[in-house]
Amino acid sequence: MHFADRTDAGHRLAARLAHLRDPGTVVVALPRGGVPVAAEVAAALAAPLDICVIRKLGVPEQPELGMGAIGEDGVRVLNELVLRPARVTAGELAAVEARERAELERRARRYRGDRPPVDLHGRTVVVVDDGVATGSTARAACLIVRARGARRVVLAVPVAPEDWTERLGDVADELVCVGTPSPFFAIGEFYADFSQTGDAEVLRRLAEAEAGPVPEAATGTGPEPGTGTGPGPVTIPGTATGTGPGPAADRELTLPAAGVRLTGRLTVPGGARGIVVFAHGSGSGRHSPRNRRVAEELNRAGLATFLFDLLTEDEAPDRRKVFDVALLGARLTDVARALPVDPAAAPPVGPPLPLALFGASTGAAAALWTAARLGDGVAAVVSRGGRPDLAGPGTLAAVTAPTLLVVGGRDLEVIDLNRRAREHLRCESELAVVPHAGHLFEEPGTLDRVAELARDWFVEHSGGGPRASGNPQAPGDPPEAVTQNP
Repeated sequence: MHFADRTDAGHRLAARLAHLRDPGTVVVALPRGGVPVAAEVAAALAAPLDICVIRKLGVPEQPELGMGAIGEDGVRVLNELVLRPARVTAGELAAVEARERAELERRARRYRGDRPPVDLHGRTVVVVDDGVATGSTARAACLIVRARGARRVVLAVPVAPEDWTERLGDVADELVCVGTPSPFFAIGEFYADFSQTGDAEVLRRLAEAEAGPVPEAATGTGPEPGTGTGPGPVTIPGTATGTGPGPAADRELTLPAAGVRLTGRLTVPGGARGIVVFAHGSGSGRHSPRNRRVAEELNRAGLATFLFDLLTEDEAPDRRKVFDVALLGARLTDVARALPVDPAAAPPVGPPLPLALFGASTGAAAALWTAARLGDGVAAVVSRGGRPDLAGPGTLAAVTAPTLLVVGGRDLEVIDLNRRAREHLRCESELAVVPHAGHLFEEPGTLDRVAELARDWFVEHSGGGPRASGNPQAPGDPPEAVTQNP
């Protein structure tokens, strides 16, 4: 059992908590790693999202081993099963606690600002983290929310050891977990991507939750791909020739693709000049916060976006499917074919919008697989931290759409894989290396740069005029940061 990332884990955990959807429910996250997980749970339950700042007390010589935890309101929980064999002295414990208490207070100020905590009195509180290891942190969080007046405490995590209910059953009224694998050594071993969650992502997730969910229209359907039968094609409003900007559309659509039905989020700004379909190999395309950040930038530039899941919820844990580029590419191709504007709509809406593809992880290989098969039907492709090499030399050589490969400067292995893949491309292509960025572009400003690069590339190659910044090189980057074809 593996999760693609914390967003994927939150999506799958939320499916097990539907019985808690009630006006009296509050979701409380443990920063930082628990926030992306809890954000998905809160959205699914239509519940407020708050935080419970906890700091693990690590053994001095083994800081990854928790000997206890501290939380807000002066709560401290110690794990004697760790303390005794580690022979931690009172002075060592006090020193660790003083250091972690200072960091706890800093984070509480950073995350909350002037916003008061959500009132928990008399409510059901769902405490969410990205996993349980020793249980010290989760225990402290449950005690804190109980002290703040919670009527019922539910501890919910994606992964935990088999004996977690024995360890924590005394502090929670209900315990919910997606999986309890054995053997269990560390939470991170069950995530394909377990990179650190930064303060910026925590703040953004909390702000999004406070703003509330976007109202959703009824789910629509598109045509059966390649048949001309079945439900009618998707009609995108606000794109009629000569009508000027129309009203924005923001809705979920479920479309047939390669024998399954896949759900995605379609967002269309008024007067859209093109549409970008997002492909994420982990199956969490419409839930990925990074994809959503890029999509927002594209929407502001007048591009419609469709974020969808290449894999169903049941398929997402299967790593073989995550890396099955032919499967992912076939589904992306079917979805792309199901999205043209209906020329028979009343009033007429003119020709289909130019189609572009944005791929991340193995979704980048799927995007290039689709671009090779649709030929001139794809206006442009952008890969973010992707694995274009997985598409194969033959497929890469068949791509005709201008392709931009964006990679983090610290993601050395993926840089090399992208360079090798680019050698097989015969189309216009560029490799943009964002300095100081890791694989997930979590460093301050790096994801914004990805969004700008994607925007400029799509605007230029979707018939929307010159790029805003002129080239994919970040201001102040050294010349070697970007490689371009002559």
